[in-house]
Amino acid sequence: MKRLALVAVSVLALSACATPETRVRTALMDAGLSKPIASCMADRMVDRLSLIQLNKLSGLKKLRDKDVRKLSVDEFLKRTKSLQDPEILGVVSSSGLICAVKA
Repeated sequence: MKRLALVAVSVLALSACATPETRVRTALMDAGLSKPIASCMADRMVDRLSLIQLNKLSGLKKLRDKDVRKLSVDEFLKRTKSLQDPEILGVVSSSGLICAVKA
């Protein structure tokens, strides 16, 4: 029983240590982006957005319920725009474009 508690505490401690970049990359991959594009975008986004702005992006988790292959760029940008933060929209848009061209 003590061993199980120790393992649980260790897992919680490690998850708390995840960097913002790791969390953003994982969220982008969960949304359907490939690992190289998600990594590229996460790297750019964490350098350009505040933690508060990155947390706002977590509101886009609703995209997980959709078939990403059917999600248009317009719809994705519309949902990002709905966060009402022009800086987020600019960073996400430019990062997506730059990383897609690099890939």
